[in-house]
Amino acid sequence: MKLAGRVGKIKPSPTLAITSKAKAMKAQGVDVVGFGAGEPDFDTPDHIKEAAKKALDEGYTKYTPVPGSPELKDAVIAKLKRDNGLEYGRENIIVSLGAKHSIYNVAQAFFERGDEVIIPAPYWVSYPDIVLLAGGTPVIVETTQKNGFKMTAAQLNKSITSKTKCVVLNSPSNPTGSAYTRPELKKLADVIVRRDITVLSDEIYEKIVYDGFEFSSIASFGPEIKKRTILVNGLSKAFSMTGWRIGYVAADKDLVAAMNNIQSQSTSNPVSFCDKAAITALNGPQDFMKTWVEEFDKRRRYMVDRLNSIPGVSCLLPQGAFYVFPNFSKLYRKKTPSGKKIGNSTELAAYLLEEHKVAAVPGVAFGADACQRLSYAMSMANIVKGIDRIEAAVQALR
Repeated sequence: MKLAGRVGKIKPSPTLAITSKAKAMKAQGVDVVGFGAGEPDFDTPDHIKEAAKKALDEGYTKYTPVPGSPELKDAVIAKLKRDNGLEYGRENIIVSLGAKHSIYNVAQAFFERGDEVIIPAPYWVSYPDIVLLAGGTPVIVETTQKNGFKMTAAQLNKSITSKTKCVVLNSPSNPTGSAYTRPELKKLADVIVRRDITVLSDEIYEKIVYDGFEFSSIASFGPEIKKRTILVNGLSKAFSMTGWRIGYVAADKDLVAAMNNIQSQSTSNPVSFCDKAAITALNGPQDFMKTWVEEFDKRRRYMVDRLNSIPGVSCLLPQGAFYVFPNFSKLYRKKTPSGKKIGNSTELAAYLLEEHKVAAVPGVAFGADACQRLSYAMSMANIVKGIDRIEAAVQALR
């Protein structure tokens, strides 16, 4: 069977591939420590689950409006006003099957052949492929660990051409955990407005920040940047609802209408009883997040301290999300005990998994071959065990 040419442009998600391989090894009885998880290890709060059960019991299982129920849209609108100081109407909101689906629909509605989309690296693995599937051209802007893995306003300005349609910002970031301060965002916003491009702001990790960091949405710097902002968020990370698949976009009404048309011909509405659960999540108590973030913080500090104590490894302290992104490049060109040469992040990840039973995601998947992404959305006991194994793996290299 001859497949469409566009399929050849994209790659399977390496994060899902690593997680799948680790699970397969575990199923065979192998004791694998998996650092590949892209989801919180906490359970969805009970009051949210009860709302879904109630919806099921009441027969709320039929088709609902394609862009989400009016009540869910209102809950999103209230959240954006309460948490971000942003005013939107129902015509500006569309709810989809997770933030990834939201971003995919944005790309299908907004990008076309010849459009350039600026993506700072390291980046979430799906951004470039989603752009490619829409016919756009990803333009990768390299950042450095020294600069906190953040793109500067000068870098953004230099990367804009007559073909630039959009820039993607993910703050806090997957995979680095870096987050833009308000002054940094203001400088980026000034460039975006002055050069008259659009920003896709992925804010899915906004609630998971540390050390008193104050999250700001780039859309909050006034009407000129707000009208150029496509704000993407969802419930997966903050509410530990990754499997519920609820994401949303707040944007220009014409873009939202186009996304609605696309969604109506693909997935239709968000899952009906998940719609009800999402309303409860957004409108209900959220004090549990503080406890979760405090636990993440303990793990974050432990991992960074341990990794930085390993010769040849350096790791930035993340400001948000639940990942560390250590640099292992000083170990490249060394050999494993079996004589295999480690030359890149993929070979290092294979060595860690096959010989030391640790699953990490190679940095090349995120546009940074020097690094590995390690999630700390797991128990402290497993983190300790996993870092012990990484340390032993590094010490065994010659």
